[in-house]
Amino acid sequence: MAEVAGPYGVEGWLRLRTFSETPEALGRYRLWWLRRGGEDEWKEVTPVATRMHSGALLARLAEIADREAAQAMAGAQIAVPRSAMPALGGDAVYWADCVGLQVVNRAGVVLGRVAVVQEFGAHPVLRVVPEQGQDGPVRLIPFVAAYVDGIDVAAGRIEVDWQADY
Repeated sequence: MAEVAGPYGVEGWLRLRTFSETPEALGRYRLWWLRRGGEDEWKEVTPVATRMHSGALLARLAEIADREAAQAMAGAQIAVPRSAMPALGGDAVYWADCVGLQVVNRAGVVLGRVAVVQEFGAHPVLRVVPEQGQDGPVRLIPFVAAYVDGIDVAAGRIEVDWQADY
């Protein structure tokens, strides 16, 4: 849902880089999970206050008391329990559900698997890496309707309008 960009102020607030259409939505969840870079384990944390400031979400966590502790969290990932997420309708999918899906173009050529969905401002991008044992480049495919024909999470597949030599 977000990444800690760094501290904000001297009282332990965090400046977050969110990965959702509405950054302030993260503040509605009562429980967050936090994982620092290089660690495998997620830890529960409690947001006590959030607010928007200059386009970024700021958050105060019960577990963070001062600027030094907030600075130590830079780069940490923030998630929420899947059970707390609203159900999606229609063709909507959560970005996390795309990670690991096989990407196939209209000609049936397997381009690789989604490693991550990244936000670059104008629109999100699928970072597609070669499958294990497959040679090929890492591809950055715009995650927009013009290039993504369909997503079938159950089948583990994303179909795209993207040539193998792009």
